[in-house]
Amino acid sequence: MAKKEIKTDYILPDAAMQQLAGNEVQQFSSLQVLKDFIANPTMPTEDGNPLAGGILPCIMAFDKPLHLTSFQLVAKVRWLLTRALGKKKIKIGHAGTLDPLATGVMVICTGRATKLIEQMQAGVKEYYATLQLGATTPSFDLEHPIDQTFPTEHITEEMVRQVLTTFEGDIMQVPPAFSACKVEGKRAYDMARSGMEVQLKAKPLRIEQIELTACNLDRNEITIRVVCSKGTYIRALARDIGLALNSGAHLTALRRTRVGFFDIERCFTLSNFEDALKS
Repeated sequence: MAKKEIKTDYILPDAAMQQLAGNEVQQFSSLQVLKDFIANPTMPTEDGNPLAGGILPCIMAFDKPLHLTSFQLVAKVRWLLTRALGKKKIKIGHAGTLDPLATGVMVICTGRATKLIEQMQAGVKEYYATLQLGATTPSFDLEHPIDQTFPTEHITEEMVRQVLTTFEGDIMQVPPAFSACKVEGKRAYDMARSGMEVQLKAKPLRIEQIELTACNLDRNEITIRVVCSKGTYIRALARDIGLALNSGAHLTALRRTRVGFFDIERCFTLSNFEDALKS
């Protein structure tokens, strides 16, 4: 039997774990569930036992602000929940990082729902990325200054569209040196920041869709929409698009708009999450 389409709100309580497994469960209202947290922090689990730590296992989607690290967002959510629930410790984790210079959907799990993190990470991602053509940076984004410039006079919109089609489907991608990939037990970004040369192997991934959504060649700027698999580095994709255009490119803006069935419209901001906890 085919699984039902999953429709959720901002926050999924214990029953959502059944839903992720393909079972039918009800849809929950984010604000109401948060109020239930506060009003009845020992809500029973399926087996009737009080929840360990007094927090409902849940999966939440947040719109990560610009410049905030993924770790900082998780720490802030943890602090807000422990303060609201009067608890000293809450088990919490996230299902996939976002760079500090990226914004958008970041999924956070609490309690026993943290066991679903790997499953959540496997979901398809959607991004909107703005690329500056004709220049590169060591990190392929704005974290570092431009290190090389390239000609762009030969680039046309038709050429851009044709190049983008070559990235659809199964491809191999070399991750950026400034990434969390490990080389002999060390993080690549630690090695790169210390001036060491980093050699990373190409990894298989899949680009389900890639399309041009804005093109301003007078400013050497394009915006693309990308739907892709786990493990895709949009910064590396920007690098490769620049190379394919016989030029260079780097990322100037990145927004993740979907992770699995969580889209940006179903995300908390830190502000409205805090307000909901206070209500």
